[in-house]
Amino acid sequence: MNLSKSEEQLMNYLWKLKKAFMKDLLTEFPAPKPATTTVATLLKRMKDKGFVDYKLFGNSREYYPLVRKSEYFSQHLKGFIKDFFNDSSTQFASFFTNETDLTTEELEDLKKVIDEQIKKKQ
Repeated sequence: MNLSKSEEQLMNYLWKLKKAFMKDLLTEFPAPKPATTTVATLLKRMKDKGFVDYKLFGNSREYYPLVRKSEYFSQHLKGFIKDFFNDSSTQFASFFTNETDLTTEELEDLKKVIDEQIKKKQ
């Protein structure tokens, strides 16, 4: 379940809009805007990969996501942890907390989130 950087950018616009016609997606891009044919090609590839689908309204297509943003990024993060941290969430958490210059307050907030998850699983 991988998207290219360009596909991921477009998918983020679609997640934000929830459903959109081509013109709606094009307005989301910063200048210089990509060609309509480029966006159409990306959408076709994303449809082939099972990320988006569309409804026809005459000659226009209204696109919508088939994959939730949280689902995509969860899979992406799991792959990242597997590839870079020997499939160890503990190694990832250690790296994250040591290398990201978190403040004491941010670490306390993170600890609260972890404590809440522990309570839910007991």
